[in-house]
Amino acid sequence: MDTRVNPHFGRRQFLQTAVGALAAARVAFPARLSARPVEDAPNTHNMLLVGGQTAFLSHLPMFDGLDKAKTAFRSPHRYQLILEVAFSNQGKDVTDIYLKDRQANPTTRIYTFNPAEFVITRAFTPKEKPGVTTFDGMAFRGHLEHGGKPIPGLEKTAATVTRVVHGRMFDPAAQKPAALEYILFGKGTELFLAHAIIAPPDFDQCLSVKVSGGTPLVAKDLAQDLRVVVPARKNIVAERLREKQTVEAMLHIGSSETPTKVQLEVGTEFYFEEGELLVPPTFAPTAEEKKK
Repeated sequence: MDTRVNPHFGRRQFLQTAVGALAAARVAFPARLSARPVEDAPNTHNMLLVGGQTAFLSHLPMFDGLDKAKTAFRSPHRYQLILEVAFSNQGKDVTDIYLKDRQANPTTRIYTFNPAEFVITRAFTPKEKPGVTTFDGMAFRGHLEHGGKPIPGLEKTAATVTRVVHGRMFDPAAQKPAALEYILFGKGTELFLAHAIIAPPDFDQCLSVKVSGGTPLVAKDLAQDLRVVVPARKNIVAERLREKQTVEAMLHIGSSETPTKVQLEVGTEFYFEEGELLVPPTFAPTAEEKKK
């Protein structure tokens, strides 16, 4: 497989191809599954694109069961990764093309990005391997796997990582927190919440948010790992945050062991996905997805 941008090869196609190969080689293929490489091969990692002032990419993850040794999830998309990026074309910053397109299409919530194949761990563990700081791709208005359209001027662009907000491989041994938990990120006054994905069944969700109470967040705070926990809610899809809700939460900044009580005012929900984070995944709308 070449490394060109391929908007037609997504996560669904990967699973269908893998299942077909397994059916055609029932004896040999499982043995290859159990012998995991030191790092993943390059792959297509489609991403959600959010931000009206700054561009952020959030990888669209999947679990898809365990390997033979039951020490890792099989899917090449078993990562939660959030990046702050800037777009360029032949060295010229073209991030404004995306920002102006979103401003001109206020009813379009989902924007996505289809990168060329790359080794996803190299985006957030550069000390272990040569780091990936730039990758080519195509930006879409809408969901690229559901009829999204390329943004004029961003059909071929480079995404340069200006900050790794969050990067983590899913661990089968990890225990889900009992209370609803989100990753808080953003820049300036523009803030977002991404549900902290831990173990199946789980869900992916990204919302805009306003945070009040406690000390106002400044740039040095937003440069750290930020978590918000909603103690009054269970960490299940039915109790996720919804648009226009106001809830009390505990804000954890970096490694500090003392959280701060804050109030969350939930704004727009840009993305919600449950079926693809089930095992086995489903691409048909779930009951919760139909409620939107």
